[in-house]
Amino acid sequence: MYEDLLNIALGVVATGVSASLGWIARTALWRRKLRRKQAFFGLPGNAECLLVVNRDSGSDGAVRRFDVFALLELAALIKDCGAHARIVPHDVAQQGFGERTEFCLGGPYSNRRMAAHLATLLPGVKVDVGVEPRPERGAFTIGSEVHPLDAGTSEYVILARLTAGEGARPVFLFCGQRAITNQAATRYLVRHHEKLARTYGPDGSFVLLLKVVNSQAYGPDVVELVADVTRTARTAAPEAG
Repeated sequence: MYEDLLNIALGVVATGVSASLGWIARTALWRRKLRRKQAFFGLPGNAECLLVVNRDSGSDGAVRRFDVFALLELAALIKDCGAHARIVPHDVAQQGFGERTEFCLGGPYSNRRMAAHLATLLPGVKVDVGVEPRPERGAFTIGSEVHPLDAGTSEYVILARLTAGEGARPVFLFCGQRAITNQAATRYLVRHHEKLARTYGPDGSFVLLLKVVNSQAYGPDVVELVADVTRTARTAAPEAG
């Protein structure tokens, strides 16, 4: 009888120890993944970051619907890192970069902050911002490659992570040809940030050209990586003539 009780007691203790060790291991793994995520996004606990958004000139300055969806996805990511976000309209975000992590959404035609970032950080990227209907409207030119807009069928977006120097917080750019492509890029970042961190390191910069396929049928879900255009995008194109 005594031996039976001893065996039961030892079994309970062993189960408890095993469960505790398992919980400790899972907690350590979770914390390690969290630290890597925070490092990649430049979002340590209780940090503040900026969400810089454009405005839809056709709806009294409201944020476009798909850009709102993109903000929601980024807000969830920021919350997971234990950080806080401040939403800033593009035309009042008058400050430098590197002090706080920044997420900037929208093309240069509707986001002044994005236009400044492209000119300063990505001089090899040109965007046709003309308003007249024509085949070149909205096209991306990266180096010598031109990527036209075919609305609803084949659309492009630039996803970039850039830093101003060692220790500086990153700037994330979601520069799409249409609002739905901005959401597609944020979703791609949320889904693939671990792979991107492994590829480029926690402090690395990158510029990716993504293609959103048949958004009129699939929305922002079907995204293809076209190319890593980091070197070309960060190199100013030679002047004609």
